[in-house]
Amino acid sequence: GEVCAFKIHGQEMPFEAVVLNKTSGEGRLRAKSPIDCEMQKEYTFVIQAYDCGSGPGGTNWKKSHKAVVHIQVKDVNEFSPAFKESVYKATVTEGKIYDSILQVEAIDEDCSPQYSQICNYEIVTTDVPFAIDRNGNIRNTEKLNYDKQHQYEIMVTAFDCGQKHATEDVLVRVNVKPVCKPGWQDWNKRIEYKPGSGSIPLFPSIHLETCDGPVSSIHTTIELQTNYIGKGCDRETYSEKSLQKLCGASSGAIDLLPSPSATTNWTAGLLMDNNDMIFKFDGKQGAKIPDGIVPKNLTDQFTITLWMKHGPSPGLRAEKETILCNSDKTEMNRHHYALYVHNCRLVFLLRKDFDQADTFRPAEFHWKLDQICDKEWHYYVVNVEFPVVTLYMDGTTYEPYLVTNDWPIHPSHIAMQLTVGACWQGGEVTKPRFAQYFHGSLASLTIRPGKIESQKVISCLQACKEGLDINSLESLGQGIKYHFNPSQSVLVMEGDDIENINQALRKVSYINSRQFPTAGVRRLKLSSKVQCFGEDVCISIPDIDAYVMVFQANEPRITVSGMDHFARPAAQFESERGVILLPDIRIVSTVTKMEHPVDLKEHDGANKPVVLKEMLHNLDFCDILVIGAELDPEQECLELDHVELQGKHLDATNSTAGYSIYGVDSMHNYEQVLRQIRYRNWYTSATFDRKFRVKCSELNGRYTSNEFNLEVNILHSSNSNFMDHVNHMIVQPQFLQPVHHPEGSISAVHNSVVPSVATIVIIICVSILIFIITLGVYRIRTAHQHGSADNEGSKENEMDWDDSALTITVNPMEKYEKPHQTEEGSEEEDLDDEEEDTTSAESDDSGEEEEEEEEEEAIVQKGDKHGATRQEQL
Repeated sequence: GEVCAFKIHGQEMPFEAVVLNKTSGEGRLRAKSPIDCEMQKEYTFVIQAYDCGSGPGGTNWKKSHKAVVHIQVKDVNEFSPAFKESVYKATVTEGKIYDSILQVEAIDEDCSPQYSQICNYEIVTTDVPFAIDRNGNIRNTEKLNYDKQHQYEIMVTAFDCGQKHATEDVLVRVNVKPVCKPGWQDWNKRIEYKPGSGSIPLFPSIHLETCDGPVSSIHTTIELQTNYIGKGCDRETYSEKSLQKLCGASSGAIDLLPSPSATTNWTAGLLMDNNDMIFKFDGKQGAKIPDGIVPKNLTDQFTITLWMKHGPSPGLRAEKETILCNSDKTEMNRHHYALYVHNCRLVFLLRKDFDQADTFRPAEFHWKLDQICDKEWHYYVVNVEFPVVTLYMDGTTYEPYLVTNDWPIHPSHIAMQLTVGACWQGGEVTKPRFAQYFHGSLASLTIRPGKIESQKVISCLQACKEGLDINSLESLGQGIKYHFNPSQSVLVMEGDDIENINQALRKVSYINSRQFPTAGVRRLKLSSKVQCFGEDVCISIPDIDAYVMVFQANEPRITVSGMDHFARPAAQFESERGVILLPDIRIVSTVTKMEHPVDLKEHDGANKPVVLKEMLHNLDFCDILVIGAELDPEQECLELDHVELQGKHLDATNSTAGYSIYGVDSMHNYEQVLRQIRYRNWYTSATFDRKFRVKCSELNGRYTSNEFNLEVNILHSSNSNFMDHVNHMIVQPQFLQPVHHPEGSISAVHNSVVPSVATIVIIICVSILIFIITLGVYRIRTAHQHGSADNEGSKENEMDWDDSALTITVNPMEKYEKPHQTEEGSEEEDLDDEEEDTTSAESDDSGEEEEEEEEEEAIVQKGDKHGATRQEQL
């Protein structure tokens, strides 16, 4: 009558039933282990009750009917949402609003719909133009701009319906893509150029984006704009004469606009751009060329060359603007020949004289060219081969469009005046004056009588030192056509394949062959035209505006050094050859460079001190100027054998103010020529000393050397015997100290001896020498055996020991007075021999010396043996 057990039927159910009251049959159902909803949401099983009528074996008890138990497990919100991806990425095009850029998705492992469903998504990152809906769709709230921001990174979280949020937010990366615009990609606006680096590519990785347009051919123009640098591009700024020599032009060109100097002073009053020898004419200035510079009668063949920059004529009525004019100096106002600009036409006037035949002849030649008034530099060459006159502009030939004839000029003996920048009006006015002024800039105006110039020379004279270049022409690719303009500042390319054009443009480079280029900006413009297949509207490609930045070159420091003081007997100056003025002159050029440290830690990131590097370049003139009174042509002169100039690009001019050597040539050639210049004075009694100054230049004075001063003393007969000794003793001991400049450059030691001091020193020296010689002769006999070994010195040098900036003063008696001092003695003894030999060699040469000092000679000339000993010992 009692219930003893409940039994659950089913496969390993995690439940058990226990009897609470046997009599009433009450029991309890409970879990044997923890229940997890995520593993099983519900259970169904059968239960039966058993009575107590059974023994221990349990075979005879009675059981109830089966009852079905259904258990549902209630969920707990124990799991947080988690995103399916670690990062979400999307790309959008700028300027569009999207309904959905991308969808993010999170999941929750809870078992119930309440806790397992994701009810909401949220953007965590603030201030971003994006929004997200409850399904995870992200959209942009405003139009995106590629230029403003290329990429956005936003963090997103998710919530389940129990408001539990994701433990980790997810990163969403949105890339903004620009709207495809046709144009050139991957190029730099600034291209840097260091002098001496040869040819550098301008657009090494450029390519064309056509946005899949159907392109059939492309035409590209690259333009290098250098019109504001000097004469239109980085030309060598040498004088016109030097350039003509370099280009192989025939000699005889007369420079009508030289740099102002003592000999060429007619350009001194003109406005000038120092850097490039450019003369600016403002309509108020003209220059008279002195008589004798240009021959009065030019032959039927001559050439006029010039650089000109000219804009439209000012004023309502265009006046004639004179470049070059040869007119009557007085009485009349006839123009014999002239070159002028009128209404943007270039006109050349040439009136023949009557003595050459009384016939109607060509007299005016007109050319109409746009370039005459375009405010740019152009190179003009007027080649006259009468009656034919040809104009070359920038190397291209132009025939005159109009030639007018005229009668020859009536013969008269009126002097003519040649002018530049205006025309001289000598007659028909109360007071002679300039008229027909030029407005613009001129440079390198020359006239060459008797010879016309070849096309090759003209091309060389206007050649540009900088321009565009193509590296490896052979690998330009098939189907690429290209063309350069004469100065290589414009390059045109054409092709039908975009990739071939890309490759060709990557090979376009900038080159500047000047050693010291003009620093600054060179603008670059690349413009393109595209043709498409059968389309009326084709894509347009924007122009590229870039620039080349040319850095300042390391400026050279030109140093002239050598012996800066010497004395010679008067006889040598009066001899036919005179005295060589600069026997050991040396010209050195150095540049200062910074050395960067290899190891930053070792040097604490600081630069090493500057280093000096010797460099070779050309000079264009060296002047030897006379300091003080000019040379008196009746008694003195500077001379040079013109044989020395042969085979060199050098010329020389001589005047009472000094000697000038000019032309573009190496420092070595300048040294060779300077070492041959001689000073002669055939009436020395009035002169005791002469001072000279040497100065050299590169790039027409852009870089100049130090001023090297030289003093020459003339020793007259009263003290000529002591010339050698005076030579050594005038030079003070400070010459033994080498001079160090902070820059570390080699520099000449400059010293000038005041004549009054020199005279006192000479008198003292003479007295000391008489004593030394007397004492020396007395000691000769006792020291004869020592002297025979000392005769090994070199006898090749005929110069004194003061040939260098460092002069060593030797005491001839030091051998005897300080036998115990070996430190200095050994070094000076070696010098002793050489100095004695050169001294004796020179004293033998001078005839006047033998007539003086009879007492000394009487003592010395006791025999050949004793004479030899004197030579050895003194």
